[in-house]
Amino acid sequence: MEITENGKKKRFTKKEWSWIMYDWANSIYATNIMAAIFPTIFVNIAGDAGDIWWGYGTSIATFLVAILAPLLGALADYKGMKKKLFTGFMLTGVVFTFLIALVMNDWKLMLVGYIISRIGFSGSCLFYDSFLTDVTTDERMDKVSSWGYAMGYIGGSTIPFVISIAVLLVLGYSNPIAQKFSIIIVSVWWLVFSLPFIKNVEQEHYIERTAENSLGNTFRNIAHTAKDIFRRKGLFLFVIAYFFYIDGVGTIISISTAYGSVLGLGSVGMILALLVTQIVAMPCSIWFANLAAKITARRALIFAIVMYTLICCVGFYMGYSLEPQQEAYETALKADFSDPLSDLTDENAIALRDAAAGLITKKDAKAQFDKEVAKYVSDENIPPEVDRVMTTFAQFLGNHTETVSEFQSAVSRSTILFWAMATLVGTVQGGIQAVSRSYFGKLIPKERSNEFFGFFDIFGKFASVMGPFLYATIGAWTGRSSYGVLALIVLFLIGLVIMIKGKKHFDELDPADA
Repeated sequence: MEITENGKKKRFTKKEWSWIMYDWANSIYATNIMAAIFPTIFVNIAGDAGDIWWGYGTSIATFLVAILAPLLGALADYKGMKKKLFTGFMLTGVVFTFLIALVMNDWKLMLVGYIISRIGFSGSCLFYDSFLTDVTTDERMDKVSSWGYAMGYIGGSTIPFVISIAVLLVLGYSNPIAQKFSIIIVSVWWLVFSLPFIKNVEQEHYIERTAENSLGNTFRNIAHTAKDIFRRKGLFLFVIAYFFYIDGVGTIISISTAYGSVLGLGSVGMILALLVTQIVAMPCSIWFANLAAKITARRALIFAIVMYTLICCVGFYMGYSLEPQQEAYETALKADFSDPLSDLTDENAIALRDAAAGLITKKDAKAQFDKEVAKYVSDENIPPEVDRVMTTFAQFLGNHTETVSEFQSAVSRSTILFWAMATLVGTVQGGIQAVSRSYFGKLIPKERSNEFFGFFDIFGKFASVMGPFLYATIGAWTGRSSYGVLALIVLFLIGLVIMIKGKKHFDELDPADA
């Protein structure tokens, strides 16, 4: 693999390539566990409030990493510590992700496993980001960082993701074996492709460990770094802007499929749409580094923030246009179908009743329902309760033709919007993260990279606490998840204003980016 530097092709070094491979390794966690497959599994098992609990679980995990980030960063800057801390958090994430697959009969234990595994994932990413200053130069940093995201999208976010989808499609999305496979593959892929990093990447910039390196001195170093950030107005403004806009980015990644599940969109369709995100994101991440070189990193970030504001608008309308029809449909279904059949005792009849609601979104709902009936009984031997379900379902469709039709149309429209939103996200998701990481890496002292990245991480992680909490709280307060998505626009707008108004201070910070 090659990158271009000063018009000439120059190969990645072994250290650069091994660093990039960790994005290839851990991106499967971001896709299968954080964004696409596991959230839908969790919401289905946890029930109606599943997306709310998912939001709170994400907030807890990111909050714990955020408050520890500066201390961990300061400790990692000492010679020999960065690799040990990276490995410890990586293994924690791998192990507890695997354990999730063993407790899938209890959503509370699944949530605990997710929280701990996400702490491991986020902690390892803190040290991984700071290793960027150890493996490459300032001149190559934008491209190496962007290629990391690009290879993550095409590798960890696509190959095992496609394998997981294939297993889910073949065995059935609700099949426990398929669901467990989609989780276990995360641990295996993550561990195996982390080995090049473990073997080849070493800490080049560090602070020597001496007798004076006490815990108290570590805290003094943290205070000194905080003062350095506050003194450099451009750097301070950047991390504040980053705090807000990366909040929205992380929240959209975390809640997209949970949001779609609550709206009743098809799980397989949403996952395939997110696969499009990964495919689009790979070339766009590389393109974004070239864009930053042409128009400056600041302007490239402004472009990405504007795109994310548009994405929030699409996401809000997607839910806002569907929720009234969904509410009318669910009210009618409960009154004329679920409640009258609440006393069923026949297992086949209960299975048919539960399957019926999921078939309503299909234009040929009645035909699909008849196929479900055929799975359990023949025309010559229809038990009374099954016949009762069939009759009640036919009556429900006849009595609520307009309600069902409007709901089906709303679901179709929202599904198209979800695909559009997934494509838009793919154009900027990797780029905004890669350029933010490399831009910050060029501005800080290399020997104190972990300490500075610790603060960089705390701004990002506390933002990730606020975003899911904002989504969950507004959604619970209003009773409509779409308003939770709408609230995220404020975060992008604040970041946008700072990036535009702070131009003078950013130019002073990095004249080459003026």
